[in-house]
Amino acid sequence: MTPAGPASVDDVAAALAAHDYLADQGLATAIYLSMRLHRPLLLEGDAGVGKTEVAKTLARWTGGELIRLQCYEGIDLGQAAYEWDHARQLLHLRTAEATGAATAGDTERLEDELYTERFLVRRPLLRALDTDDGPPPVLLIDELDRADDEFEAFLLEVLSDFSITIPELGTFHAEVPPLVVVTSNRTRDLHDALKRRCLYHWVEHPDFEREVAIVRLRAPEVSDRLARQVAAATAELRQLGLYKPPGVAETIDWAAALTLLGRDTITADTVDATLGTVLKYREDFERVRSGGVQALVEEAVSRAAD
Repeated sequence: MTPAGPASVDDVAAALAAHDYLADQGLATAIYLSMRLHRPLLLEGDAGVGKTEVAKTLARWTGGELIRLQCYEGIDLGQAAYEWDHARQLLHLRTAEATGAATAGDTERLEDELYTERFLVRRPLLRALDTDDGPPPVLLIDELDRADDEFEAFLLEVLSDFSITIPELGTFHAEVPPLVVVTSNRTRDLHDALKRRCLYHWVEHPDFEREVAIVRLRAPEVSDRLARQVAAATAELRQLGLYKPPGVAETIDWAAALTLLGRDTITADTVDATLGTVLKYREDFERVRSGGVQALVEEAVSRAAD
């Protein structure tokens, strides 16, 4: 990779594959453009399709530090960007009082000292912007759809200018922009203002052959026959209108679990016994079982063989 970024989309796909991530052409293109244009990349898609893994793989590839901000309802500036170390500030005041430094004439100076970088606690967003040397970090803003509108609005400055303004200190601006990956499971729609600042890609479930390749890559102990049958069975499950359709992560877990149990092929009994590795809701269990596990297995075995 050149200092300006990868030379081509094919280089991105090859580098990701070398670090155990098999991206399709659309995703590799989005990553390439994000890296070359220095634009945040917004990845949306169902849970478990590999959105978060993109950022982890980029960090392994580029050597940049992975800085992860896990979003949740109620997250605020203090958890995401920065806060003041009030305990150290209080200790500083008490020390000044004990040593006699806190005289009447020095009050203003002492107050100014409390709001210097010495007492600043850098949270993920500020850490990602305030780096001096080495490869740029990879900033993962994970599951932004879980945060509220106010926090999303705050991110606009970060994603537009790669800067954060701290009233007491001024504006921190990234000399070298971090690689930014924003993910969303689309439990709510993100605002247009944020989307305009990002390149966008919807991450689909992989096609059958690519999912088989992913299983073999991430769980090499799984036989080719079992990988194909499990990938086919997972694809069948996704057609059933489940509350939470299984993602690639569940496919890998399922195949690894069956291999650990000494299975080289799927049967109705083993599928029924291991559904907990691929399904996470009781209603989904009931739907699969009411439709017939044996029929699911027969369809999956047939598709895998074809």
